[in-house]
Amino acid sequence: MDFPRNLTQMGLSRYEISAYLALVGHHPVNGSQLSRISGIPRARIYDVLRILTDKGFVVKAGDGMYAPLPPEEFLKRLRHTFSSTLEILEKKIEAAANPTSYDYVWTIRGYDKVMEKAREMIGSAQKEIYTRLYPSEGNILARNLEKANREGISVKYISMGPCPVTFDLQVVHPESNRIETGYGGRTFDLVVDKKELLVGLFEKGKTDRSPINWAKNHWFVITTRDSLRHDYYHYILHAIYKKKGRLTKSEKALYEQINQDL
Repeated sequence: MDFPRNLTQMGLSRYEISAYLALVGHHPVNGSQLSRISGIPRARIYDVLRILTDKGFVVKAGDGMYAPLPPEEFLKRLRHTFSSTLEILEKKIEAAANPTSYDYVWTIRGYDKVMEKAREMIGSAQKEIYTRLYPSEGNILARNLEKANREGISVKYISMGPCPVTFDLQVVHPESNRIETGYGGRTFDLVVDKKELLVGLFEKGKTDRSPINWAKNHWFVITTRDSLRHDYYHYILHAIYKKKGRLTKSEKALYEQINQDL
């Protein structure tokens, strides 16, 4: 039976998980029957059953027969075990922590990992999100950003091309194509609550290997946020140049809001 790689990190071996799942579908059964159903070698099945019984996940049903702990109770116990373990670990980490003035910059590689971190950051936002995205990443994060916006988070969205969603504080960067060509890839910028950022460049042909930086370094976060904020001035100047000084009412309002957003 195939399992996700991290399933065995719950403190159960592959054989233990296989045995429990087989028992959920077929019980009560004896060891020989369970060996056949689960594919666990007969020489190992009774050791596995003994361990599961000791852990309280399997009970003897008489005459050498076994039955599983009800699934809802099984899951409840696992959640409780991991929750308690994490609480203990958290206290030990707090006790061992050495206060430091250093804020490190971490590198994340792997496109899916970067998107997962971006979703996590968007979901944790309390006040504001500044982001500059090309359509490839904008499409992936659209629902998360929309949800944050519905929950009252101020989303400042600089789109580097056609955008799948619309926000009140949204502009289209006037030089997205030139930047992508000049830099050799798609820039990716996300700053949340003036507290953390995720920035980098998805290089052309190296998307899954491109290093994307995550940090909570105060000055790194603030200067990156200010860089994104100044893209709005870039947009306004471009609009003024094209329209010979005539901004729309909404563009004027946008300028005023961004101008006050220090």
